[in-house]
Amino acid sequence: MADEPLRETMTLDEALARIPPRPVPHFWVGDVDPLRRRLDAVKRGGVTSVAHSPGRQPVWLVTYGEREPLSRNANFNSAIGGLDPTAYMDKASRARPVVLFIGPVHGHETEGVTGLVNLIHVLETGHDLRGRPQPRLCELASACRLLIVPCGNPDGMARFTPRLLNGMAHDDIRFWGQGTRADDTLWGWPDCKRRHPMRGEDAVGFLGCYYNEAGINPMHDEFFAPHSAEVAAILKVARDEGPDLAVLLHSHQNPPAVLRPAYVPLDVQAEVAALGEALYARFESLGLQHGRPFEPRAEQGPVPASFNLTSAVYHTSGASAFTFECPHGVVGERAYTVSPEEILDIQLALYETMLAHALARHQSGGTAAVE
Repeated sequence: MADEPLRETMTLDEALARIPPRPVPHFWVGDVDPLRRRLDAVKRGGVTSVAHSPGRQPVWLVTYGEREPLSRNANFNSAIGGLDPTAYMDKASRARPVVLFIGPVHGHETEGVTGLVNLIHVLETGHDLRGRPQPRLCELASACRLLIVPCGNPDGMARFTPRLLNGMAHDDIRFWGQGTRADDTLWGWPDCKRRHPMRGEDAVGFLGCYYNEAGINPMHDEFFAPHSAEVAAILKVARDEGPDLAVLLHSHQNPPAVLRPAYVPLDVQAEVAALGEALYARFESLGLQHGRPFEPRAEQGPVPASFNLTSAVYHTSGASAFTFECPHGVVGERAYTVSPEEILDIQLALYETMLAHALARHQSGGTAAVE
């Protein structure tokens, strides 16, 4: 179908009327109450609330695998300054790698919440919420310690009425993601990032799901003194656990893509690029399109890349951290249209590839990339 002309304005009533009359798939999780119910059923993993949002929603952490205590004499950056990363944590001495999954910090990007809840169900039962066995994922996960934050912005997800954007259009991403000004004109990228926090009578009509109730976009918090409890909690998990590998789950209208992490060493970028190539090969085997591999490079130019939450996870914990963009499955000539089933396959393929990478790297003493 042809792209519809981009709208200048949209009211909440108009946005609600655009939601297709379709049931939410039974394996999909796009709201805080279904998430809580799924976590209430966890028996094998540990479930804790690590923070509460400004909207008084819990931020959950689910863990699998025993934590191995390690001595620590310094924080990560001080240890690097002392030319010895093991002063922060001797990760190579652990029996198993630690992998951190950070669910969406943009509340309308529920593809990642759905994927992580299905991952949890796999770890609990051996199969995903469609009833499909996932033996390889179980095998890999059993050899790792997993840290799962299913949703990094529960305020935004609670505000997201459609529960999924699949089958909708680019303007729906703009409305539900970035919101509107007081006069109902749509915010959009990059203008929405030029006002932060998103507050003010002129700035906010409908507060988009990018933001928590205080108007903070967690991807661009003030990381040296976080404004949001959600970001502070995520960085504390990373600092305390010292993961080897970490992903921040996002979504967009394009094919799935591994993004270049900014403000991290080139060898970390190269490791993430190798992981991305392995993941893209997996997507090709599934008949799925994917983004282009990135080239490691330094930040440069008058407007360099932003130092974002992915960058902060690395500088807090030394984790090889990256952002993964999953397709929403919106419609339009420039959009990559996939089904909810394919979205779940994309998410599970990502997790399996990450765990295989983390294990191969750990077994080789920290130098191997996935083949």
